[in-house]
Amino acid sequence: MRIPDALPDTVFYAIGVIYALLIAASVIVLVMKRKRPGAATEELSARVKSWWFMITIFSIAIVTNRIVSTVFLAFMTFLAFKEYLSLIQTRRVDRLILLFAYWTIPVQFYFAHIDSYGLFLTFIPVWTFLFIPMAMTLAGKTEGFLRAVGTISWGLMITVFSLSHTAMLLAADKSVAGPAGGAGLLLFLVALTQFNDVAQFTWGRLFGKHKIVPKVSPKKTWEGFLGGLGSTIVGAAVAGPFLTPMPFYYAAVAGAIIAIAGFLGDITISAFKRDLGVKDSGGLIPGHGGILDRVDSLTYAAPVFYHAMHFFVFSGRV
Repeated sequence: MRIPDALPDTVFYAIGVIYALLIAASVIVLVMKRKRPGAATEELSARVKSWWFMITIFSIAIVTNRIVSTVFLAFMTFLAFKEYLSLIQTRRVDRLILLFAYWTIPVQFYFAHIDSYGLFLTFIPVWTFLFIPMAMTLAGKTEGFLRAVGTISWGLMITVFSLSHTAMLLAADKSVAGPAGGAGLLLFLVALTQFNDVAQFTWGRLFGKHKIVPKVSPKKTWEGFLGGLGSTIVGAAVAGPFLTPMPFYYAAVAGAIIAIAGFLGDITISAFKRDLGVKDSGGLIPGHGGILDRVDSLTYAAPVFYHAMHFFVFSGRV
């Protein structure tokens, strides 16, 4: 029985390949646990498990009806924003503001679903950004005003606005999105983002010596970053022609963009958590943190990849 949106067969084949790789990675980790137990192996195991989680939830989002998919992505974003708010201090006077902030999620994802680029691009960065301080000013409480405006606005940008780009990819018309449509673009982004995370960790553990930002993320090394970057470029060059409208050489560039942006998203969320003195953003996924921990790389990778596609590929510039 075909799903309502009649996804191209290449999407199903790609998902099958990804799960085959996940099974192989899980077997390798199981062997490593028996032969070389230790902290590094346990951390690699945690990352592979998180890969299972991320690929599964996004596979569900991709293969269901697009309305259901958009709602699913919006719910994931709601959980990420909720975790963010649970970590910061908010003022009692701002309860109505926070309610409004939550309501931006369905509005933003609706604009994404109807592929309204102008409204999507301005609703949170412009109109919501202006509305929040105005409403706080009218509430009449100035103590903690700047901190409240900054934390809520940044939280909306780094979670709701950034992650809603996944729904914009899903809504991309097949005429510009390539043989696998928007679903292929979303799968390309998510799979490579997660692959880059595991690849950077593996290369870093094998050869890592030179730390990049030791005060933010002590385990991140140049060797791991460059190894993950190279691996992701190769993976993108292979997958790109099947899932996107790009030939392998442009897909390789897209892979580099995803790897670099994913790394920056990862360390940015790490800096946020380190400032608050917490290891994980939540406990939704036992032993693996919360949703925000799992989508940290996507907070940068999703918007950067989407706008690169919109400017260069969808517009026909390349």
